[in-house]
Amino acid sequence: MTAASIKIPVRVHGIVARSSRTRGLWLLVLVAVLALLSALSVTIGTRDVAWAEIMAALGGGQETIGQAAVALRMPRTLLAVLSGAALGLAGAIMQGVTRNPLADPGILGVNMGASLAVVIGVAWFGITSAHAYIWTAILGAGGAAVFVYTIGSLGRGGATPLKLALAGAATSVAFASLVIAIVLPRGDIAGGIHAWQIGGVGGATYDRVVPVLPFLGVGFAISLLSARKLNSLALGDDVAAGLGEHVATARAVASLGAILLCGATTAVCGPIGFLGLVVPHLCRTLIGVDHRWLLPFSALGGAALLLGADILGRIVARPGEIDVGIITALIGAPFFIWIVRRQRVREL
Repeated sequence: MTAASIKIPVRVHGIVARSSRTRGLWLLVLVAVLALLSALSVTIGTRDVAWAEIMAALGGGQETIGQAAVALRMPRTLLAVLSGAALGLAGAIMQGVTRNPLADPGILGVNMGASLAVVIGVAWFGITSAHAYIWTAILGAGGAAVFVYTIGSLGRGGATPLKLALAGAATSVAFASLVIAIVLPRGDIAGGIHAWQIGGVGGATYDRVVPVLPFLGVGFAISLLSARKLNSLALGDDVAAGLGEHVATARAVASLGAILLCGATTAVCGPIGFLGLVVPHLCRTLIGVDHRWLLPFSALGGAALLLGADILGRIVARPGEIDVGIITALIGAPFFIWIVRRQRVREL
């Protein structure tokens, strides 16, 4: 009895230690991949540049065309990293809050709610400032999230994954139709709105990135600090309440973080879909379901995937480029179909 009681803790401790080492290794790999993609992002474009020009541009030089090109790509790279991290993290939060494997800012209509709010603000109220765009998008994202969750909760069984996905899909289609109806008679804004709706990071400048940083910072902080609460919610509402967790408050706070991230990202980049669906699923296969690891991994994975999609869009259509929203849709749509067909669409 004594020998057995000694061996079991040692064996369990060994499993935990190996798991932590594995996660740590994957974390280093992910950081290295993100660093490599960042380097490629400032290198690849319509004009290839040498490392000497890159280093000179990083030091503030813009004497040559190559240095000027690098100077333009640096804010684009920064925006891609921040936006990808925000969407990947928001997707993991939404899947944890709803315990829905199909949850995603695009599928649940959150991105389209932010998009509709911005279009209304531009067309009817003439908003122009960056902060007005951001606040409007955040309010639209929050309203859409509440609306979809309310609709998905109606009837027997409450907010099941399938009902939420159907409610989100229907809401997205309805909001997209409203956007078209609002923009169609407004030729003065139609071109800019259509380009923004595709979703992309092209043309990024530091003047566009800086206003969104406080909102993303608050969203990242709230979301990452919700990891333990999401672990409790994953055990079920009754168990979480028995552990002393205020279930409704935990859901509301975590959802607030995701809404801030989605709204702020949509305001500056436009609606980018499927990233928040793909990344958390890939990260779970690497490091498991512990949100203390899953959330930061989803942020890093989202940054790497969006940056990689942006680089791919520049390569396949040279000397032009394909917006990153199109690339992520091409990647995410088959992944969504695979999840629906191969996995049981139940609660996480």
